[in-house]
Amino acid sequence: MSGARVRVPATSANLGPGFDALGLALGLHDEVLAERSGDGLSIEVEGEGADALARDESHLVVRAMRRTFEALGDEPGGLALRCHNRIPHSRGLGSSAAAIVAGVLLARALATDGTQRLPDGEVLALAGELEGHPDNVAACLLGGLTIAWTHQGTARAVRRDVDQAVVPVVLVPPFTASTAAARGLLPDTVPHGDAALAAGRSALLVAALTGTPQALFDATEDRLHQSYRAPAMPRSAELVTELRGRGLPAVISGAGPTVLVLARGEAEAEAALSHAPDGWTGHALPVDTPGAQLLD
Repeated sequence: MSGARVRVPATSANLGPGFDALGLALGLHDEVLAERSGDGLSIEVEGEGADALARDESHLVVRAMRRTFEALGDEPGGLALRCHNRIPHSRGLGSSAAAIVAGVLLARALATDGTQRLPDGEVLALAGELEGHPDNVAACLLGGLTIAWTHQGTARAVRRDVDQAVVPVVLVPPFTASTAAARGLLPDTVPHGDAALAAGRSALLVAALTGTPQALFDATEDRLHQSYRAPAMPRSAELVTELRGRGLPAVISGAGPTVLVLARGEAEAEAALSHAPDGWTGHALPVDTPGAQLLD
């Protein structure tokens, strides 16, 4: 192929207790068109990040494409990219995972016999290697709810459909947060009781999201990471506490600072949206079911 276009969804990882394991694909998408060209590199960006993103080899989609071309041994002479970004950057909604997945899938589509030489399982492994952890890239690739892990350094995942009663609501602040800084606040160890609670709650969360949504409030209880990260995003932490005090299943989305509410029906979704602080934007989003897609 001389050109390919891909649509990739936003994602929310962790979902409370499912740290570095659970991911949820959301109905908010970036689209990227890539074409082989004679030589050089051209990048056009509109939407989120248009004023800030690099237009050179450091662009994350390009880096993912280069790594994939290298794996396939099929580097084009030149590349032209057009990016239409809707996923907010540095907000805990998987914008980097979306860029990585887009790059891997585009390069595979442009390479000779790329799909045969890089099957879907290897796409996940490569994307997980580039991202550093597989939770967001798994949900971005597969859609729905994913449980991701690594086996001997290789990313793996299983996918589950989400109960139709669940309405994800994202409350997006006007400020950003650094994933690296948020990870830097995590302790090397946690109390055994907190680890045991996280194991039980993350198992319950899978059950709640896939058929028992009435358990979502209890299932989203977390003692593993959110409290440690609160100093990096105090307003987000306060909002989670406020919403949970009202009985809403609220968590930090990924590394933050976006707040995610896993609402149980439209009434709870409206309640969550009504509590968006001034300057924040709220969206009730469907669960993205197909995951990343190559478009005609």
